[in-house]
This record gives sequence, structure tokens and C-alpha cells, in this order.
Amino acid sequence: MVAFHFPPMAGGSGIQRTLRFVQHLPALGWQPLVLSADPRAYVQTATDLLPDVPPGTVVQRAFTLDTARHLSVRGRYFGWMARPDRWMSWQWSAVRDGMRLIEQFKPDAIWSTYPLATAHLIGAKLQRKSGLPWVADFRDPMAQEDYPADSATWQSFKRIEELAIRQAAACIFTTPSAARAYKTNYPHAAARMHVLENGFDEETFASLTAQVCSAGPLNPGKVTLLHSGIVYPSERDPSHFLAALALCLQQDRLPRQSVRVRFRAAIHEDMLGTLIQKYGLQDVVEMVPNLPYRAALVEMMCADALLVMQAAKCNAQIPAKLYEYLRAGRPILGLTDPSGDTADTLRTAGIKSIAPLNNATQIADLLPDFLARVKNGQAELPLENVVHAASRRTRAQALGSLLDQLTQKQPSN
Repeated sequence: MVAFHFPPMAGGSGIQRTLRFVQHLPALGWQPLVLSADPRAYVQTATDLLPDVPPGTVVQRAFTLDTARHLSVRGRYFGWMARPDRWMSWQWSAVRDGMRLIEQFKPDAIWSTYPLATAHLIGAKLQRKSGLPWVADFRDPMAQEDYPADSATWQSFKRIEELAIRQAAACIFTTPSAARAYKTNYPHAAARMHVLENGFDEETFASLTAQVCSAGPLNPGKVTLLHSGIVYPSERDPSHFLAALALCLQQDRLPRQSVRVRFRAAIHEDMLGTLIQKYGLQDVVEMVPNLPYRAALVEMMCADALLVMQAAKCNAQIPAKLYEYLRAGRPILGLTDPSGDTADTLRTAGIKSIAPLNNATQIADLLPDFLARVKNGQAELPLENVVHAASRRTRAQALGSLLDQLTQKQPSN
């Protein structure tokens, strides 16, 4: 399993995808070997998830440098040094180390996971050298209409995308729309394309029940709406939401003293802070730093309601955090394009409070009623049967079945 995002990397829900496959695949007859990056490559590290890696799991950490931090001069570096990404140096040591793993352990398949494009380069080279079937886990689309913005980087992404489509035995996407788009663009490879959504780890959530019971509400006496995770300036632009919030407060459609909005680990805090000051929301909106993974889940379960934001340009993507939101069992406000996959997932789970992220008027029309229903205990909650189907264990079973098919291996009982 070629995965850059793996403990002790800190931040980002993408770490969970590989980590939970590593946990659950052994029970299905598949023993993962992890080929990841040297921790020096990570901008931030944390040890809280390391105990979740099953004892005895082989984890090879290949030498990796971050071009921006390790190879720049006064913050500047040549563009080719960060194509397809800032960790392109990973590929040389990872291919060498990966072949050593293949020679030693004789694995049956190779799996690499985006969003780090270099991972697919490594997967392709290991497949070519070994002849093993390769599964390219795209997660999100790679070369999109306006992403990456740099044309040279876009071309690099496009070449890697075409390489994976041509060479991989299977290509995996996390949303139906992404899979449909790729089947349209690459019809000759449509039969090798599959959907394997993200999910949540039930065992982790179940272990936190006592902490939730003792934690209590986030802001006693106030309805707290929580956004947990990165706020992107474009893909998750909070400006229309904050404008709508300010409008509702000014028009006395919301009681200022009893509403709080919390942004946890937003990353782009300068941008967010500017908007908070612009709309005079310093006493209503709070920004708080990153938490260890389990503490962040406890906070979600203690929040009065949860906020998900996804722009229309990301209609073929679903935030991985959304599945943890669903398992948290709290009311959800979905600010996203009603025609996108995020909205479809919310509606399937019984969540109806949805408005476009870029429409302050519609958000302002929805927000007071939603928060009032939250306060009165009348807001809709995620449907239990839908939540259960999104567990990481269920997703691992789907991946195990696919690996069985590709290698013609008999499923484990």
C-alpha cells in the first residue's frame, strides 16, 4: 500500500482511509505492507494515531524531502522541483524500497492512493518492474478543468492520470460522479473503474461514548454549530455563510447571545479572521486550533450541530469528514450545491437542511429555522441504516473483494 498520508502525519482526514484499511484487511485474508514517507516530509506530526497501526504491520518509510521546506532558497525554488507535487523526491527511494519489499514478502497486489500524485508514479513503476496487478485509488479527480491552476502542473497530473488509467488493473473513486466522469473520458477503461467511498471507524467512535457523556455541551446555554477541518478559500469558501449569519443577527432573526459558530483547525485562519472582522462576528464566531483525532470526534458528538461546506466546483467530491459527521449523530447543515454528490449523500442520510454555499440569501433563509429546530430537538438526524453502511469495515470488505477478484484469490471465511 503506497500511501503518503499515514501516521505520524498530522491533520487531514485522508490519513484515515489507508489506516483503517490496514486495520481491517487482515481479517479478510489480506496482510498490508505499507510504503510511506519519512516523517521529516510532513509539515506536522502527531503520535496519537500510531497505536492504531496493528502490531506487526510492516511500515517502510522511504526517504522524502519537501521541496518547499527542504530544498528552497529564501522560500524560492524551481517549478519542476514541485511537479507533480512538493514531495516528488519520494518516488526514487520509494521505488527502491518498494522493490525490496516485493522481493522479501512476495505480495499479490500493489495499491497506491492519491491525493499525492507522486504515489501513483510509484505505483506505476513498481507495477512495471514486478508485473503485479496495481490498484490506483484516485479518491478525487486529478486533472480537472481548472485544477491544478499551473498549466505545467496540470500537464503533469494529466500524464499521471492517463498512465494510471492505462496501466492499473483497477481504478477506484470515492464518489459516483467522479467515476462517471472518468468512464466518459476513458470509455475503454470503464470496466476497470469502481466506486469505494470514504467512511468512519465504528470501533473508534464506540470507544468514545464515556468521554462524550462526561464532556457536556461545547458552549452551555448556546447553540453551537461546529465546522471541523480545513476551510479552503475556494472549495470551502465561508464568506457567504458568514455574510448570511451577520445578516440574520442584524435583522434579529437570530439571538446573538445564544448562538456560536466554531471553526476547528481551519488552517486558513488569516482569511477567516478577516471575514469575521469584516462582518463584526468576533463575539459569535470562534477559531480554535487542531485537536488529536479522538478529541476531535468527541467534539463533533458534543456539538449541537455540524456544518459541512463544499463548493459547486467540487460536485464530484465528498469531504471525507462528512462520514464522521454522519456517525456523530448530530444535525447537519449542508452548504453545498443541491445537485452535487455531497448533497445526494446528505439527502440519502435523511438530512434536508441544504443550501448553496455561494448564496447568502438562501443560507440566511435557512439558518434561523435550522438553529431553532436544533435548539428544540426537532432537527433531523442521520438515518442509522445509512450510517451503518458507511463504516470503514464495510469499505474494507469491498476492497478485499476487489483484490480477491483481481488476483483470483478465494475470499477468507
